[in-house]
Amino acid sequence: MWPWEHLAFGYLAYSGYTRLRTGRAPRSDAVVVLGVATQLPDLVDKPLAWSLSVLPSGHSLAHSLLTALPLSVVALVLAHRAKRTDIGVAFAVGYLSHLAGDIIYPAAVGQTPSFDFLLWPLVPVPTDQSGMGFLARFHEYFGEYVTYLGDPAIRGYIALELGLLLGVFFLWLFDGMPGIPRRIVRYAPVIGR
Repeated sequence: MWPWEHLAFGYLAYSGYTRLRTGRAPRSDAVVVLGVATQLPDLVDKPLAWSLSVLPSGHSLAHSLLTALPLSVVALVLAHRAKRTDIGVAFAVGYLSHLAGDIIYPAAVGQTPSFDFLLWPLVPVPTDQSGMGFLARFHEYFGEYVTYLGDPAIRGYIALELGLLLGVFFLWLFDGMPGIPRRIVRYAPVIGR
């Protein structure tokens, strides 16, 4: 998944959870935590694997449940102690939705999903031996993505992707644009007000 897809998927899950649990839109500070958490596994693993060659893969340490679950529990406990459980839940939902998205995405594009990274280092992951740096790897992947988007056989995927992004954008507007400072939101027309 790309960063915007992880963010949209995580926001959809968290907003839905928050509305079901409290009947209200998510709070701005929790949405900021959610946004960071949806990107965290890639912010850790990709540079450490692609630029520093410390990890075997861009899906290893921070993508492993052996890291994700303890971090999520710590976030939940600390947030509970601070009487801000919503912050801990936002972190856990964001982080874990990233991992779920990395499993769902291959299936959505017609590939076989991999679950191996969820148990790294107990289960080995394919090692990246290309020696490419972060920017070169990103450029390669993004080029493949753009080429892939031009394939007429994936129109269904493109429709699903656009539907997800637009749907979540309108949900975010309906929620009052949480994560944007109030002084800016005050001047923006919002669907949910």
